[in-house]
Amino acid sequence: MMILGLVQWMQPVHGYEVRRELLSWSADKWANVQPGSIYHALRKLAEEELLREVATEQVGARPARTTYEITEKGVAEFQSLLRGNWWSIATPPDPFMAAFSFLPALPRSEAAAALRNRAVQLTAGITQLQTLIGADWADNKPVYVSWMWELSIERAEAEIRWCERIAEQIEKNEPYFPAAAKDSPGRNDL
Repeated sequence: MMILGLVQWMQPVHGYEVRRELLSWSADKWANVQPGSIYHALRKLAEEELLREVATEQVGARPARTTYEITEKGVAEFQSLLRGNWWSIATPPDPFMAAFSFLPALPRSEAAAALRNRAVQLTAGITQLQTLIGADWADNKPVYVSWMWELSIERAEAEIRWCERIAEQIEKNEPYFPAAAKDSPGRNDL
């Protein structure tokens, strides 16, 4: 969706411009768009006839650059993906959730320390986003990009509060299992 949308927005455009724009949005961090995969994605979308190659040019010793435009089929696919993502809720896989499901496998002190460390890392991320929003960087971007960062900040603030609350509960030795489940098979091994 990101590649199709940017090609439609910037066309005609070559891969380097798409890559540069996505990196300026930090899309590698929040949209799982890795810079090294952009050129492959452009070629694949062209193979699927969602994009078309308009021209290939080489300037000096630089690698050849292929310029792309979106096709009617690509516009339809972009609109379908766009609307699907606007009107539904999807939780991205977070490896932390898988690790947290094995909370009893860690000593309580380590689990609490890890949660507090997670809160510190989230706080650092918030500081970085707030700096970007307040910097000249935001002056060159549509206002809704700042709104996206605000959403990220509010989500992180909620997770920080959760990490601190759960760390306190762990440190108070609150039981992990209901009293009736203490002797459940397999739980004693954790």
